Amino acid sequence: MSLSSGYETKKARVEMLPLIDVVFLLLVFFIYAFLSMVLHRGLKVDLPAAGSAVVDKLDYIDITIDQSNNLFLNKQPIPLERLADQVLKLRAASDSTQSVFISGDREADLGLAIQILDMLRKAGIEEVSFSCSKETIPTPQP
Repeated sequence: MSLSSGYETKKARVEMLPLIDVVFLLLVFFIYAFLSMVLHRGLKVDLPAAGSAVVDKLDYIDITIDQSNNLFLNKQPIPLERLADQVLKLRAASDSTQSVFISGDREADLGLAIQILDMLRKAGIEEVSFSCSKETIPTPQP
């Protein structure tokens, strides 16, 4: 004796809701994995704003000037006299086209940042940029 379940005449189908859940979880996983690979080598400082700021930090060397004009190279304190030599060593150890970013606090001395830029250019390092936050700056009215 054979019993009929009622499913013999129905075709198999793929349910979409579990498939959408799986794809969403994969998307979240890859976004999280991608964001966790971003390196931040600088210290937390209050960056000045620039309306035309562009994010371009793949692999870089970070020079940070804090509020008290203390210098840090990739979060390590460093005296001004040794800065250019250490940057040259870091670039030689990895990729010689590695960019250098100067991150200065709003309250830091601009003269120190210009002095660092001049030292790096004299050492032959031309790929130097200043880090800033992307904000809209009101234009001065004449």
